[in-house]
Amino acid sequence: MSTHDLESIHRLAPVMDALPGEPVPYYLSSGEGRRYELGGQLWTVVARARDTGGAFDAAYLLGPRGASAPFHSLAEHQRSYFVFEGSAQFWLPGESRVLSTGDSIHVPPGVPVAYRLLGHMTRLLMWSAPGGALDLLLDEDAAVDRHVYAASAEGRPSSDPWARGAQVHDVALADPRDAEDEDLPKGVEPYFLRAHGGDRREWPDAMNAFSARGRNTGGRYFAVTTLGARQPYIVRHFHRQHTENFFCLSGRIWLWVNGEEVLLTPGDFLHAPAGTIHSFAFTGHNTRMLGLLTTDVFEPFFDLTGDATGDHVYSEGLIDPSVMIGRLQTLSDLDLVMAGPPPPPPAGL
Repeated sequence: MSTHDLESIHRLAPVMDALPGEPVPYYLSSGEGRRYELGGQLWTVVARARDTGGAFDAAYLLGPRGASAPFHSLAEHQRSYFVFEGSAQFWLPGESRVLSTGDSIHVPPGVPVAYRLLGHMTRLLMWSAPGGALDLLLDEDAAVDRHVYAASAEGRPSSDPWARGAQVHDVALADPRDAEDEDLPKGVEPYFLRAHGGDRREWPDAMNAFSARGRNTGGRYFAVTTLGARQPYIVRHFHRQHTENFFCLSGRIWLWVNGEEVLLTPGDFLHAPAGTIHSFAFTGHNTRMLGLLTTDVFEPFFDLTGDATGDHVYSEGLIDPSVMIGRLQTLSDLDLVMAGPPPPPPAGL
């Protein structure tokens, strides 16, 4: 656990391209992290329990067509899988879907799930809360230096992560069904969700789509994808009670972090624990950013600042996004502390 208080976090520059071993701000460019080859896939760990104060852990899974995981469950961990690139078939008991880029599946503790990658170089993001799931699953003897899985089956280690830390289940594999999968369930249950589905809230020049709410994760985290036009930095701010995590899905995202500017391109990740003064800007058209926030205390922000919509894309029309945040300056129960005006626009805006 970190010994840093909020004031000291304000002054920390983000650790660059390394897992810090304590919950401080850090950045990982695509492909960086602690890497393992297991189950015919390259696992790139981008967050461990020790890096997040025990709140969560996360890893990218990169693999060839045919790489798979059997039906397995984790008794204590809520998980979400997001398809970053390629396609994969996922199974829940009695159900199956073929998921492609932007689709996701959400799995409560104790629920079995299985998958098979359908295209070479398919990449998934696995997010798990609380932290510790990866400590159970990953074998330190399988750590590797390379950034891609072995080219041939003969060169791939045979270690099976699911045999280490998960309960494996003998469940029949159902045929896939082409379903809309647009809506979030009312509570904690397994579900599939298509890209741009979920609860959508429109901002000027941007749209936020919840792929998981606190009610779906037992309050452990929520997930929201922001699709937006090019736009300047929002006001500088920080949070006292929750951690914010940024993944670039497409486009270009500039993050201002405790006075340092960091550019995120697809696959990059930034961890901003409580106390981190931050802001973001988009410099690519139709940029997509996945935010994973733990706990769910900040979830109402998106409901209060956006209008519910059935559309799947935003409406163009430039309005300074800081206007929306300015409405909330007096709402102390939202865990939002203003820390200054927006930073100067990044290059290109």
